[in-house]
Amino acid sequence: MRIDALQYANWSEEIFQQLREGGVDAIHVTIAYHENFRETVLNFERWNRWFEQYEHLIMKGLWARDIDRARETGRTAVFFGFQNPSPMEDDIGLVEILHTLGARFMQLTYNNQSLLATGCYEAEDSGITRMGRQVIKEMNRVGLVIDMSHSGDRSTIEAADISERPIVITHANPFEWSPALRNKKDNVIRAVTENGGMIGFSLYPHHLKDKSNCSIEEFCGMVARAADRFGVKNIGIGSDLCQNQPDSVVEWMRVGRWSKDIDYGEGSATAAGFPPMPHWFKDNRDFGNLERGLRDVGMNAEEIAAVMGKNWYRFFEENFVPQGTLK
Repeated sequence: MRIDALQYANWSEEIFQQLREGGVDAIHVTIAYHENFRETVLNFERWNRWFEQYEHLIMKGLWARDIDRARETGRTAVFFGFQNPSPMEDDIGLVEILHTLGARFMQLTYNNQSLLATGCYEAEDSGITRMGRQVIKEMNRVGLVIDMSHSGDRSTIEAADISERPIVITHANPFEWSPALRNKKDNVIRAVTENGGMIGFSLYPHHLKDKSNCSIEEFCGMVARAADRFGVKNIGIGSDLCQNQPDSVVEWMRVGRWSKDIDYGEGSATAAGFPPMPHWFKDNRDFGNLERGLRDVGMNAEEIAAVMGKNWYRFFEENFVPQGTLK
């Protein structure tokens, strides 16, 4: 089983076909960065058309059992999430509506301060806000998973403590291994995993040691060490693959509507676009390289299966359903 906990590709039949060639059974895709509620609904609508047009390749995922159905029918199950709470605007009532439409993950922040929490690019992290506490409670109730991938340290630790259900970091790496603002310190990862949460390790070059030149041995060695440190059951893959996106999309991700200036984020003024992916992971057909790499650094078959998909499957099964739902 192969499950990727974060992608934001420039979707096309070519990529959907590559998912099948790579044996990817399920993906979590970003369906909103800075969009408001109405704009997000239009994104759901666009995906509905793709599910019709490419029904032999992809299907909408709502529950873990949809991954089983996808595997049985030779398709990839697509689960939706937001990298920003903007789709709920300032209305807690929209949390349940968004879950009903098919959302399964929502980040409380995207780099900046939001109504709910502090992003990892702010100078001061004031933690979870009053509204954030109420939204976490509502997300717990309906089964919308809290994602802190772009949040500050204090906010992430507080979210893990406040939430009555496990939370996730869908796409990041240990700060100790690669000190990027978006990567997570050990105490942050531990706060998430000790509460039953998950971290998905990212293949986005700005999060990698030596960036685009990171070797598969380095990456897989990091995963193996994290399994020892945080528990193999709490880790997976969240590739953050942004395949075939134009560089202008990076500006949209980082700037959205909050600034008139260009925010280069983890890039630089001379290299603001998408960096090249490592040669061993260019698209969805390369998931087999990860499995071989994990085996080469000493992980056994059961551990590799857990990291590549079984851990995320278990997490989906337990956390997409409304609180207290009988299984």
